[in-house]
Amino acid sequence: MIEHQEAAIRKLTFQKIGNEFQKITPPFSYEYDNEEEEEILKKIFLKPFTASAATYEFSHSIDLELHPLFKLSKSIFHGADFETVSQQIHQHLKTTSKHPNIKDGDLFIVKYDDVKLNNQHYTALGIYKIENKENFIETNTSNTDEIKLDIKQGISGRKLDKACLILLTDEPYTIFVIDNGNNGNDTDYWMNEFLSVELKNDFINNTSQFLSLTKSFITDQFTEEYQTNKTDQIDLLNRSLQYFKKHETFDKNEFEMEVLQDKNVINSFRDFDKEYRTYNAIDLEDKFEISPQAVKKQARIFKSVLKLDRNFHIYIHGNTDMIQQGTDEDGRKFYKIFYQEEG
Repeated sequence: MIEHQEAAIRKLTFQKIGNEFQKITPPFSYEYDNEEEEEILKKIFLKPFTASAATYEFSHSIDLELHPLFKLSKSIFHGADFETVSQQIHQHLKTTSKHPNIKDGDLFIVKYDDVKLNNQHYTALGIYKIENKENFIETNTSNTDEIKLDIKQGISGRKLDKACLILLTDEPYTIFVIDNGNNGNDTDYWMNEFLSVELKNDFINNTSQFLSLTKSFITDQFTEEYQTNKTDQIDLLNRSLQYFKKHETFDKNEFEMEVLQDKNVINSFRDFDKEYRTYNAIDLEDKFEISPQAVKKQARIFKSVLKLDRNFHIYIHGNTDMIQQGTDEDGRKFYKIFYQEEG
């Protein structure tokens, strides 16, 4: 996924973004004074993308060359005047920000070199709309030892409101998106109007989507069709996740034989796979490189917890032969657990 440590900031502009009637003023260009300032800016503007586990690409129903933001990004990558194009990006954002619930804010546009993705370095363009600022305390000590505390508002990278990072990969460019809007009216314009993007068919999304498909099969169809208990379901979830953790590349036939194993289960999975792809309108490759970051993020939904009433939670990480389910003579359900050592 995205790595920001080796990246360098080449250009940075700042503009206020308000309603459509507000006059657009020339952007303010900022030049940092030292490496410490650059590291702070990278932490605010680049580091949040390191947690992204989905990639996008520009989308247009007729011709990508008619896509406003694609054309503007392309012009920057080909050497157009950065401040002029920043102003045009500002205008495009205002044009697509018509809904009354859309907030005013600060618009930052940043050009980077050497943003790293999958061991390759790329030129990149970051676009950020900051709508909410955080409160912080600034401490000041004068020469007379007088201490002063000032309550201020500022920007941190802890939770960017809206942002995108466009990487100069082969066309279509690879895009990462952050959208932390608070309501549907607010967020729709960023993804669909301003950016106008769709999921990219690459190894990152293939990894995420196939893990989601697998989890849906195990928790829905497999459990219902084969009347399995919770421990069998958790065991299959664990085996699926472990496959993605220990392999660098995915092979669907290999996955089926190694994880699902049973011929009937494999056939059931293939039927579910076809329906899932059609229903969700997604394209998945049967062989692809596995994205470790996507696996890490998807692992959160592969829960290996057996919840028993409100009294006990049992975490099952493998070897379900060491746990047995039963019912005693009074009708109470129980699990018998075998172990070698107590941790």
